This record gives sequence, C-alpha cells and structure tokens, in this order.
Amino acid sequence: MDHFTELLERNRLPVERFVRFRLPTKEDADDVLQEIYLAAYQKFGQLKKENAFKAWILQIARNKCKDYFRRKAIEFEIPLESITDTELSDSRYGIAEISLARESLDGLDDKDKEILFLYYWKEWPQYEIAKKLNIPLGTVKSRLYTARQNFKKMYPYHEMERKGETNMKKLPDLLPSYTIEESDKTPFAVKWEELMGWFLIPKLGEKLKWGIYECPSRKCTQTFDMQVTGKAMVHGIEGVELTAKEKCLEGKKEEINRIFVAQLTDTHCRYLATLRYDGDIKNYITFLDEDAFMPNWGFGEDNCGNETNLSVKGDIKRSGNNITSLKKDFLLDIVGRYTVTINGKKYDTVCVMDIETYDNGVVFEQFLDENGRTILGRRFNRNDWAIDRYKKKWSEMLPENQQLFVNGETYVHWYDCITDYIL
Repeated sequence: MDHFTELLERNRLPVERFVRFRLPTKEDADDVLQEIYLAAYQKFGQLKKENAFKAWILQIARNKCKDYFRRKAIEFEIPLESITDTELSDSRYGIAEISLARESLDGLDDKDKEILFLYYWKEWPQYEIAKKLNIPLGTVKSRLYTARQNFKKMYPYHEMERKGETNMKKLPDLLPSYTIEESDKTPFAVKWEELMGWFLIPKLGEKLKWGIYECPSRKCTQTFDMQVTGKAMVHGIEGVELTAKEKCLEGKKEEINRIFVAQLTDTHCRYLATLRYDGDIKNYITFLDEDAFMPNWGFGEDNCGNETNLSVKGDIKRSGNNITSLKKDFLLDIVGRYTVTINGKKYDTVCVMDIETYDNGVVFEQFLDENGRTILGRRFNRNDWAIDRYKKKWSEMLPENQQLFVNGETYVHWYDCITDYIL
C-alpha cells in the first residue's frame, strides 16, 4: 500500500461523512467523492506536512462540494445568491426592512429559495417550474406553499425581538395531573422538527422553556431555558446556534450553560457541534470527531439525524404496555394515536417511541400534536440501567411507577417532560 493510500484510508470516514452530510443524494455524494480522491492524489506532492492531511483533504472536499452546487445552479439557471440582493428587497420601509427581508430569506433552505425565485422573481407559471425541475405539478404547489409559510415564520421574528417579547411562561413546580387514553383512530402523519431530546425547533427566533418532573413525586427537578441565537457554520455546513440554561433545582442547585449547533432540513434534524468545558478550556466537538461526538449527539446512519416526516413504519408495535420491535440500531416510530388531557386541556396526539437510540437501556415516548410539538415526554429505564451507580433495580426503587415490557425486558417510568408550549 503506497503512502497516499494509507493516509486516505485513515481519513476516509470523516471525508465521506463530510460529503454525505452536504449533498442531497448518495449517488451525487459518491460522484463527488471520486472527484475528491482523484484531486487529492494528483495534488499529493504539494502537501508539505503529512500530519495536516486530514485538514488538507477536507478543504478539497469543501471546494468540490461548492463546485457541485455551482453546477446545479447553472443547470437550473437559478442564481440563489441573487435572491438576497438589495434591489430585490428594496421597499418604502428603508434599509432596516431590506436587512429584515434579506435575513429572513437567508434563513430558508435552498429548496425554498429556489421555488420562490422561480415563481416571484422569474414569474414562471407553475407548470413551467414543474417542467424545468422535472417534478410533478402537485409537488410544485406543495413546495411553493411550504416556502411561503417558512418565509412568514422567519420574517416576523425580528418584529418580536424589537418589541422586547422575551418573557416566557413559568413552569409549574409540580407536574399537572394528566391522562393518556388510546384512540381507535388511525395515527396521523406529522412533521416533527424538534431537536431530539431538547424539544426546541432549530430555527431563527425560536425560544422554549421545558422541565423534568420526577415520578411519582411530580416535583420539577430541572428546567431548561433555550433559544436560537443566530446562524452558525460547522465545517462549511450551515445551521443555527442555540443556547440552553440548565438549572438543577435539587442537590447542588447549580446552573449549567450549554451551546449547540444544529441543522434542520426538509427531512432531518441533527446536531452538528456542541461546546463543553474541560476545566478552563473550551472544547468544541463536531460531527467529524466520531467517538467523542456520535454516542451522545449523533443519530441515524452517518449522523443524518432524526426524521422530521413521521408516519407509521411498523418498526415498533405497541399493545398496551407491551412493545415489540425489530432489531435495528435506530428504532423510532409512531406506535398509536392517543388523547392526552393535561392542564385541563385535551390534545389529539400520536405517540412516537424511540428505543435506546442514544442511551443503551432507555426508552422514551413523546406525544406529539398535529403541529409536531411535544405535549408530553416520558422516560423509561431498563430495570438494570446504571445499576452500578444506583445499586438497585428500578422496579425496586420505583415500585409504584408504570412499567413497559419491550421485547420481554422490563422498563420502569422515571420522569416526565413538559414545555411552555402547553402552558
């Protein structure tokens, strides 16, 4: 094996992960990867320090991905960057409004920009857009509607900030009583854009407060104040930065400040990076850091993230407290339709279950309404989860709590989560 091949094999995984995160299809990613490897082989003699090989080939990958999107823009005659030009945003409201529209458009993904550009700036009829993009007319109508709605969501967030609307509703000290009733109606499909495990949608202007309530005491033990603070870039991939202020209300009663970068696409929601403190050193961990990142923050194959377009797949089946599932690394599925009554209000929901997707021995169920927002989240621990730490099985520590039986294993209800969305 020659020296170039040896270095490439050692760094192939982060390069492939980088490219597959950015490009829309596996076929396109495979083509671009071949371009990267060829370019790296041809330029290998120019590399001065071999210990810089990883950074060097990732820069080649970054450039080749840019070339890919330039080719696509030329192919469709869509100058996406021109959408945010000043002349397109000019209005009687002046420079502030120009910036407002520009930032709102910048917050949209390329699909939304593309369809808005063709329809509003090019003034193409919908049938012509369908022909140009080689998609059905119905898809054009659907994408145009989605793009309009996404722009509307983005545009007012500056208005809210200018009015100083920063107060959020206070979470109760005790979890309100609730009931969960199974419905005989067919579970509905839902668009679930929340960050898995943190409930916030990673879009500009989003804020959320949520709390953890231990059972059976129903006492709030932790609260999280979260908000998206702006756009961010990680290894050339655009996302948003969000902060989380975590308050522990028992024990040390400390406050922990966290920073994440996350990305929301049409199909997935994922973490790109997290900041942690190692003593007095800020340690930024990204999706390319493999074992340091993936076990806690990575979801799905190559960290594609959790799916946003959910419907029943049949990977997990539930009958009462008995759950059976396929043997897969990433188990997340809708398992039924339920009416959740909490805080005096009824919600029509679907129950999304994930089984050990981020922590071996943990099952989580989330009841989502038709807006894709969490009404209630519930955590269950496998009976022997962290037994070295707690010295007892969970059925012994929490004998009154509900139990689930997943493929014959016992899981015990530990705590619930609610957000200020329901208050």
